Amino acid sequence: MKHRLIEGRLVYTSRKPGREGEVRGFETFMFTRHSDGKVTLRAHCEIEEPDPAVMRDIIYSLDEHGQPMDLHVRLTVGDAFMGSGWLRFDGHTIECESYGPSIGRLSQQVAAQLPLDGFGTHPIVADGYMLGSKHWEVNEKRKLNCYVPSPDHRGATAPMIAQVRIDARYLGKEEVTVAAGTFAARKFQFEDDGTSGMDGAHPPYELWVTDDEDAIFLKGGVGGYMLTWYELVELRR
Repeated sequence: MKHRLIEGRLVYTSRKPGREGEVRGFETFMFTRHSDGKVTLRAHCEIEEPDPAVMRDIIYSLDEHGQPMDLHVRLTVGDAFMGSGWLRFDGHTIECESYGPSIGRLSQQVAAQLPLDGFGTHPIVADGYMLGSKHWEVNEKRKLNCYVPSPDHRGATAPMIAQVRIDARYLGKEEVTVAAGTFAARKFQFEDDGTSGMDGAHPPYELWVTDDEDAIFLKGGVGGYMLTWYELVELRR
């Protein structure tokens, strides 16, 4: 094969008092790294808690320069169909073709604000890849410019174009051990005071990704009222 595959599984758990370690969902993923530098991510996510449960399937492709090409997303909420959509970026314009019971048939075109850091697709592994695939200096803070198919924190709305400008910081290198093994890692943090364009403020979100070109999410968690944790439990390269 001229391409390379990376496959894995994350487990979502709770850190709320009395529910520590309780499984609240999972995510399976596959990266295809093509010989021409393009990358495609396929991810299946299930958030079982809190209700209503969310199930998401995405296929997201980036070009050899790390710029988004297209994104396919299908979503169910409470085990009922919420919507499906397709986003495409041509270097200047983002277009969306979408359908959902709450929005009907939707076509959108938006002139993108550049430079663009990526599509925010909502799988946890995609959060890690967006940060880990870029060059950072220690303690550097950036405002990332992203377009998302849903500004909801769980991505639980029918696909439509929304712009998000979220703060992220690189905190340095560490060695990290998770269920899938021990890895050289880089640590990051997302910060959102409610002005990013997401649906309200978000507690700080710390995450660790592999210190290599694959930028695989290893572990991470959100504090505040969310008290969630995510960890890589399986990995095949």
